[in-house]
Amino acid sequence: MVAVDEEVLARKFERLLPHLDERQRRLWLAVEADALGRGGLTAVCRAANVSAPTVRKGLRELEEGIEVTGRVRRSGGGRKGATTTDPGLLKALDRLIDPHTRGDPMSPLRWTCKSTRNLADALTETGHPTSSSTVADLLVKELRFSLQANAKVREGKQHPDRDRQFRHINDLVRRFLKAGDPVISIDTKKKELIGDDPAYKNGGREWQPTGSPERVGVHDFPGEVPKAIPYGVLDLGANAGFVSVGADRDTAAFAVETVRRWWSQLGRPTYPNATRLLITADAGGSNSYRNRLWKFELSKLAAATGLAITVCHFPPGTSKWNRVEHRLWSAVTANWRGRPLVSHEVVVELIGATTTRTGLTVHAERDTGTYPKGVTVTDEELAAAAVKPHSFHGEWNYTVGGRRPPSPRTTDS
Repeated sequence: MVAVDEEVLARKFERLLPHLDERQRRLWLAVEADALGRGGLTAVCRAANVSAPTVRKGLRELEEGIEVTGRVRRSGGGRKGATTTDPGLLKALDRLIDPHTRGDPMSPLRWTCKSTRNLADALTETGHPTSSSTVADLLVKELRFSLQANAKVREGKQHPDRDRQFRHINDLVRRFLKAGDPVISIDTKKKELIGDDPAYKNGGREWQPTGSPERVGVHDFPGEVPKAIPYGVLDLGANAGFVSVGADRDTAAFAVETVRRWWSQLGRPTYPNATRLLITADAGGSNSYRNRLWKFELSKLAAATGLAITVCHFPPGTSKWNRVEHRLWSAVTANWRGRPLVSHEVVVELIGATTTRTGLTVHAERDTGTYPKGVTVTDEELAAAAVKPHSFHGEWNYTVGGRRPPSPRTTDS
């Protein structure tokens, strides 16, 4: 029997054993015990604080020969899978997660958030006890599910000439740009709350010192709070934006005034020889194809500038395809993310500082004008506006020009 210094042995084990896997620890302990001879097994067990069966198992493995594999335990070892011990678990989970297509409209989670915790609780109540982590593994590995947000792809009922209108707009845009004539895409952005005491939350995040976010109000109660109304013009040929920031109302008069300002400050200097202008717009809002005041105000602009103004509206429900949405407003939103909009001046500065890597530049200014509601345009006044419908969907496609029409009447809204 060899004398063993168990303190030395314990120090060796203490330093190295934590870095080995289960099989490696077992084999090393067995090698030490075998090298020590009689009494070695007991000494190793005390020094490493392990049980004798563990060391004996390692000795058997040494005698039988060590097979080098990537496994720590032999095949078939470990706890049985959840679907093995409960064969009905996967089918029950499948019914819970998608009750409509699985024929179970009375699912207990029909109106509940389908978190893994809620799914686990529902499965347990129906006789399939499990944990939220097991549910997560089954969803990903067995059912091939993943966390997904809603996808905006369904546009509802589509007009039968939807695609033809898109092709018509595309053809006109190409022809105007090829001839060197101005083409603009227009639309208004959503109204933004303005305030400094307190400031209102603006979506998005911005780099700030840790623990020092911008402090804003807890609640957004619009009421009589001032609002900023950005109306944008995107010049497709020049890749330049123009935005008027109003504070009154988003009316047709406000929309046309923005186009007039763009033409006066940017359009005319860029296209000094232009005799026509193409506008692409969505089908609703202040620039709606059904809005008489929109066409009336355009006719005044055409008379004042000498331009033949052609307007093409995108079919109802397809406004997201208008270029101003994803080439101007998306860039503006990204530029002012996380910035409280404390004043109209701040809104103007943030919009005017917007640029993109594709070369977009934006000019922004404040419009302090008032634009009352309830402006009525009569049949006679509309006829005098000289709106010329195109042969293809004249309600969506028309050219405005002619003599200056009389002023419209204002009625109480």
